[in-house]
Amino acid sequence: MKSYLYIIFSIFFLIVINSCEKETISNKKTNKQTIKYAKGFEIIDSETHSALIIKGANSKKDKTYIFVKPFKKYADLSGKSFFKSIDKIVVTSTTHIPMLELLNEENSLVGFPNTKYISSKKTRSLIDNGQVKELGKEQSINTEILLELQPELVVGFSLGTNSKMYANIEKAGIPVIINNDWLEKTPLGRAEWIKFFGVIYGKEKQADSIFNVIEKEYLNVKKIALQAKTKPKILSGAMYNNAWNLPAGQSYGAQFLKDANVNYPWQESKGNGSLSLSFESVLIKAKDADLWISPSFFSSYNQLKDASEHYMEFDAFKNKHIYNYMNRKGETGGILYYELAPIQPHIVLKDLIKIAHPELLENYKPFYLEELN
Repeated sequence: MKSYLYIIFSIFFLIVINSCEKETISNKKTNKQTIKYAKGFEIIDSETHSALIIKGANSKKDKTYIFVKPFKKYADLSGKSFFKSIDKIVVTSTTHIPMLELLNEENSLVGFPNTKYISSKKTRSLIDNGQVKELGKEQSINTEILLELQPELVVGFSLGTNSKMYANIEKAGIPVIINNDWLEKTPLGRAEWIKFFGVIYGKEKQADSIFNVIEKEYLNVKKIALQAKTKPKILSGAMYNNAWNLPAGQSYGAQFLKDANVNYPWQESKGNGSLSLSFESVLIKAKDADLWISPSFFSSYNQLKDASEHYMEFDAFKNKHIYNYMNRKGETGGILYYELAPIQPHIVLKDLIKIAHPELLENYKPFYLEELN
């Protein structure tokens, strides 16, 4: 009888203790960290843990990941994924690389798909030394090599076609968190994803500080653009599969043009991606454009002419005022704009202002934008 009562008392005691711990967690002062621009994630911070909430794209449910802060007691928050420390990581987009480096965490990187696209000298040296393994293509990562590396975390990006691959990685016991920075509609929204990595590495304050500098720089440059006395007309994009693709009015690219204080003929159009238009409709609206930026992968006037002599009908072609982001590359052929620009929106904006309003930045030389050869 005593033994029976002892068991009942023990179970009751454990229930009370567990309830108290959970109540302590739930009553901890929690704050929704200020995410000013990004729409794809949220951060809830407390003394014991940080909750990283990834907003579901395409009507999918939000997912929450708990990163436990060291040397703190915590209760089991059911239905969540837990991480104590991340010493080995796999990321899958070149946009993730500069964020790791800014947080001084590039040495935690153990694998990457298509390493040839990485241009950063820091991370290239890690690749050359064998510290970062080649994992194949983004859409079909070599899971055999990945499992050998045993990372604590894989940071993926969702395209719809790779969800099965990530599910298989998770079945093998390796957690996957989706980073959808590329879906953000504003330059500062995309740059703010450095706070995502700040949570992963327990460096929230450092990430906040880095982003605050970027934000301040961007807003200062934006103010400079407002001093312009004229608004040159700007054309963007080029033909692909019989359609001219250019930024829709509510897109990331169009926001750059708006902040550069230029006349973009499609600024009021709907949509946050690309518009696919006929050549004729583009010619009618932008034949007299002063400048033409980002004409697909064309890097010279001769390439444009060879692709279609109709490109020569634009004033920007006749006056040799066409600029591209594609010419500046790393030693293995990776395009710097794709890797660095998301975390350097202030530099991209400066480039645009320099070609649109050169008098406002007299001593500045564009970093990404270069005139076609």
